[in-house]
Amino acid sequence: MNAKWLKRSISALLISASFAATAAPPPKVAVTDLAYEERVSEYFRIVSASEKSSLRASGRESERESDFSSSRRSSGSINAKSESSYYSAEGTYSYIDRGELRKFTADIKGGILKTGRFELVQGKPFTDAKNNEKIYDIIGRIKKGMYPGADYVLFGAINSIEFRQEANPIDNTNTVSHTLSLELVGEFSLISTKNFKVKSSFSAMGEGQDVKLLTSRGGRVVLNRGKVVSEVSKSLGEEVSRQLEEQLSGIYGGEDAGEKSGGRQREESQREEVIIFK
Repeated sequence: MNAKWLKRSISALLISASFAATAAPPPKVAVTDLAYEERVSEYFRIVSASEKSSLRASGRESERESDFSSSRRSSGSINAKSESSYYSAEGTYSYIDRGELRKFTADIKGGILKTGRFELVQGKPFTDAKNNEKIYDIIGRIKKGMYPGADYVLFGAINSIEFRQEANPIDNTNTVSHTLSLELVGEFSLISTKNFKVKSSFSAMGEGQDVKLLTSRGGRVVLNRGKVVSEVSKSLGEEVSRQLEEQLSGIYGGEDAGEKSGGRQREESQREEVIIFK
């Protein structure tokens, strides 16, 4: 009885070891901060005034005297000059502002970790302010080594972000509903660092709001902006991880499919060898 139990225990250990040996490690993913691009318009007014003046004066005096007469002569001149200028201009100018929003990614990373499909690695933030148009050149950033150790990079860019604050009276009451809401829509692409292929691509939206009911005679309303941002971050993270789960076939297909198929065959052969032990 003890010998039979020992054989079964050894068999179970060998099966577990064979699974561990053939199981592929989870892909390593780096998550970028959310890139954004927006047109900014600013008002300007320029006033310039200057004044320049000069004064030049000269004088000459001579005197002559003899035994019979004397004379004195004097002369002078003065030259004054003044110049002034005034310039005024006003208008608006616009420019494209690009950068990375260093928010909302914590819940995206948390949602990805919950799937159990990936291992996260930390990438380097984009800091080249002089060449901010290259923020969308994710392949160039990969080639520069900004995501060391990563098999894939999840690149996200904001399409739309909009705060809304509304006050709506409730019918047949003296109550007003005050609402602060935020919607954020982003596009995401999962890119291989080996061959730069896009393995997954989708858009995701995060939403959040804070609502307070006050009577029409109520005082100043203060809506919780932090609560709204937190809800947006959580809902965005859930949506991104859900869509990644749906599109995981893009990662486990292609060049990875052969490796996994081979792994399953090795598992089956090792499992058959172990059965002989029983």
